[in-house]
Amino acid sequence: MIRAAIVGGSGYIGGELLRLLLCHPNIEVTQASSDRLRGQRVDTAHPNLRGRTDLAFCGRDELADSDVLLFATPHRATMDLLPKLADSARHVIDLSADFRLRDPWLYQQHYGVMHSAPELIDDFVPGLPELGHREALRTADRISVPGCMATAAILALAPIADLVEPEVTVDARTGSSGSGASASTADSHPQRSGAMRVFAPTGHRHEAEIGQATGLSARMTATGVEAVRGVQVVCQAQARNPLTELDLRRAYRAFYGTEPFVRVVAHRRGAFRYPDPKVLLGSNYCDVGFAVDGRRVTAMGALDNLVKGGAGAAVQCLNIRMGWPETLGLDFPGLHPI
Repeated sequence: MIRAAIVGGSGYIGGELLRLLLCHPNIEVTQASSDRLRGQRVDTAHPNLRGRTDLAFCGRDELADSDVLLFATPHRATMDLLPKLADSARHVIDLSADFRLRDPWLYQQHYGVMHSAPELIDDFVPGLPELGHREALRTADRISVPGCMATAAILALAPIADLVEPEVTVDARTGSSGSGASASTADSHPQRSGAMRVFAPTGHRHEAEIGQATGLSARMTATGVEAVRGVQVVCQAQARNPLTELDLRRAYRAFYGTEPFVRVVAHRRGAFRYPDPKVLLGSNYCDVGFAVDGRRVTAMGALDNLVKGGAGAAVQCLNIRMGWPETLGLDFPGLHPI
């Protein structure tokens, strides 16, 4: 049994970490911090956890030693907090963007501030086992979980990265939970309901993550849709040579093989022929799919932004690091219908 503490436990990602870790057979959640809710029960912020824990939020200054420290803090916050808290745990998993990009200049370009701890960036291993990082994760003491839309796009594009021209477009759609628990009034229900709001028509920050992971030059747009949870990406690429559906199916199956949390979904029949986040909610799966017309290739990906796009990926990486079965505590398959 290892002890886990969560920094920033009151948000949606923090709540998902609590949900998954409280049910994990090998983990004891010892603390969850929230300066705003200090002293209040965890289930006041996360009512789905009623009866599962008597834990109350502590302040950051009250965090004690643990075996693993998970940062569910906003972008730009972890890089300042980590040097102060890192000595309290051997293992650190960051779910913010602060240690995802290898190049501090790219971080400054996409997040608008200079990185305050660039000397720590190389200590982090990307938390994406499917992209060849599994062996490094087995011994990693610092892990950075990719962004939700970036994960969906990376997993959709990686199997064909060598088959297509380097310029790709990524059209991403996300539910309102992607804005976080403290979203602005623009994301309130009266403003969001029924809307399909393009909030990043150009230059989305996940472009850098996608390029870093796949070697492709991504041009990304992002739209907020009425769903609460879920991410779907539709990526357009030009094949270097004409491809058939069989060529693509072989490429995807060869790339993902027996990966436990990536499923190839490209069917001729059925209501859910292609990746759709609706059937993935609460699960750690990312479904990927494809379509082709000569040299025009469409790659698709879908996931729950709070699970495979966040807390679930963190638990998956922690399982690998601890030498446990990779799927431990992550076997929920999603709900249908919902």
